[in-house]
Amino acid sequence: MSLGFHYKNREQVFTEVEGDTPYLSYPMLEKTGLVYHGFSTRLGGVSKGCWSSLNLSFTRGDREEDVRENFNRIGKAIGVKPENMVFAHQTHTTNVRVVTKAERGMGIICPRNYENVDGLVTDEKDLCLVTFFADCVPLFFLDPVKKVIGLSHSGWRGTVGKIGENTIRCMQENFGSKPEHILAAIGPSICQECYEVSEDVIDRFRSQFSEKHHDALFYRKSNGHYQLNLWKANELIFLEAGIQKDHIAVTNICTHCNSELMYSHRATGDKRGNLCAFLSLK
Repeated sequence: MSLGFHYKNREQVFTEVEGDTPYLSYPMLEKTGLVYHGFSTRLGGVSKGCWSSLNLSFTRGDREEDVRENFNRIGKAIGVKPENMVFAHQTHTTNVRVVTKAERGMGIICPRNYENVDGLVTDEKDLCLVTFFADCVPLFFLDPVKKVIGLSHSGWRGTVGKIGENTIRCMQENFGSKPEHILAAIGPSICQECYEVSEDVIDRFRSQFSEKHHDALFYRKSNGHYQLNLWKANELIFLEAGIQKDHIAVTNICTHCNSELMYSHRATGDKRGNLCAFLSLK
């Protein structure tokens, strides 16, 4: 039975993993056999009210004990333990941090000793990278040759600043990854039809992306605002960084279009929980 998502197209980008705590996974990553991974939904948790039900944020006003139970549930479903998780500290930067077992549990079991980190990279097994979302773009990376993973948060600021490229460079410089070996996935996030932005945002994209791509990235509306395509922007960043086109999985699930199944800031404002992306080497 389908979870009921509205897909932008029927391409097999995701597998809907059903159960008491359902989540989404990528066949492209799953078939490698190298990682535990997933992207959460609103379903299968214990939170109440505007946080219902699988809220994965400790900072949105929800009960801490409910959030911890939610992490226990999604961790069990995906195959990772909360004590092995390490959280990003997202402030819409393009900063990427290499994490090791020394950071295990930071953000969930103990405080983080770092700030302003929107991307995480590691080559250590049983260390689960975790990033947070409610319309912004999750970016998953797996180098199956060097056995390296990365996970980044890319809102419009991260996208125009090309955090995807920074993550790939971090994998290259620290672990010898080659872009042509990396598998990269763009996760559930707000689609172009739902994402209206002002001209000052578009000016930033005009300056950072070649003019030949502008028509694919945005269009102007009669009200003077624009509709911005973050999915295409991140795909272009991957390609320009050397990722092979057949190694890229682009989402066909919009968080705003599916706000009954996923948290969406554009749909509900601050009265919401957070979704999470999870990625761990086996």
